[in-house]
Amino acid sequence: MKRTTLYLALVGCFAASALATTPVFADDMSDLKAEIAAQKKAATAQQARLEALEKKLEGALAQQSAAKAPTKSTGSADWNMEGLTYKSADRYISLYGLIDLPFSSVTHKDAAGNSLRAFQTPWFSGSRWGIRGSRDLGAGGLKVITKLESEYVLATGEEDTAGVLFNRDAWVGFESDFLGKLTFGRQNTLARDFSAIYGDPYIGAKQTLEEGGYTSTNNFKHLLYYAGGASGTRLNNGIVWKKDFGGGLIAGLAYAFGGGPGSPATSGTAANQSEGTTSSASLAYNIGNFNMSGFVTTAKVDGLTDDAYSFGGNYTMGAWRVNAGYYHYQGAQGALGQRKDDAYTISLKFAPPGKLDYELGYQSMQAKNAALSKPVGGIVRNAFASVTGLTKTGSGDRNTLYGSIFYHFTPSTEVYLAADYLKLDAGYGTVNGSANQTEVAVGVRTRF
Repeated sequence: MKRTTLYLALVGCFAASALATTPVFADDMSDLKAEIAAQKKAATAQQARLEALEKKLEGALAQQSAAKAPTKSTGSADWNMEGLTYKSADRYISLYGLIDLPFSSVTHKDAAGNSLRAFQTPWFSGSRWGIRGSRDLGAGGLKVITKLESEYVLATGEEDTAGVLFNRDAWVGFESDFLGKLTFGRQNTLARDFSAIYGDPYIGAKQTLEEGGYTSTNNFKHLLYYAGGASGTRLNNGIVWKKDFGGGLIAGLAYAFGGGPGSPATSGTAANQSEGTTSSASLAYNIGNFNMSGFVTTAKVDGLTDDAYSFGGNYTMGAWRVNAGYYHYQGAQGALGQRKDDAYTISLKFAPPGKLDYELGYQSMQAKNAALSKPVGGIVRNAFASVTGLTKTGSGDRNTLYGSIFYHFTPSTEVYLAADYLKLDAGYGTVNGSANQTEVAVGVRTRF
């Protein structure tokens, strides 16, 4: 009996112990399940965070790749190529160059109406080499700046202007944030620099203090002469001041002295210092996607006064840019009377992502009572040109349609297909006896 009682007591104790420990095991299981759920939630959140970081990294890499990708050049002299450059704490000097060689077909190159197929002078940018430099003078950021630039004909190797080595630029000057940019010597006319942002689609959209602008090689480039002066589209014996006042406002003044080397034959003397002079003022305003500028110019040529003014601008919408401008010119012509011209230009550029861009433009030059280059078979003289010895005038329009396609291998090298079509009114004159002319070219342009 005692053994049975003792056995039952022990069984009861074990049972009670088992019953007492069962809730503790259940609590451990609950805690374990909760911990697993929490870890899974944390893992899910961590995975989401990891995916977000990976996407952010991919975006940063894409932006970096885009920044390193070849960019498209914008035009004749508007590029950021340093060439062979030496820099020190206070000094900078660069040897640089540009080559533009087109092969073209041009109609009506002689009186018989024959076409000419050959290499020609550069279609967009005069082939040139140059040296530019600056040196810090240690006076409030003031620097002395210099530029020498020479143009040559690639097909033959000869100088573009025979006997003139630095026919594009030969100047020295000073520059600082307070002073602006003040240069002395041969350089672009101020009007040329300030009208370039709307004259055609081949240069940057914003006005800067740098030289730039369209050239005068092809039929669609003749608009440039309205931005000239007594010595053509560059100033001899010139002083040019430009300043960025901030907020997008840029202004400029220029004056070219008569007389001195390279001046017109009838330019200034001690008795008549105004002869051969050019005075000009310009103003520009960069407003984000919209930019505008203009100029006024007066020049003394052969004892006569020529005046011109112009204004225009451009607007960029994504990959599209539209440019438009107006020019007015009037020139005294002695016994031939007063000449008055009005000219208009509009052009479009489409530069989508990738290596191709496309340009299309139209310009109309309307001359009234303008001196012709010769009595029979002549053509209207360019603006600011001498009219001495000319005896006949004409009135009419010169209309040009042009276009191009560029393929950019790198920021410094591209190939292009370009064409223009010229149509002249009878009163404006003829091209080798024809009222029209077509030019088509393929070319390569590279910078170093």
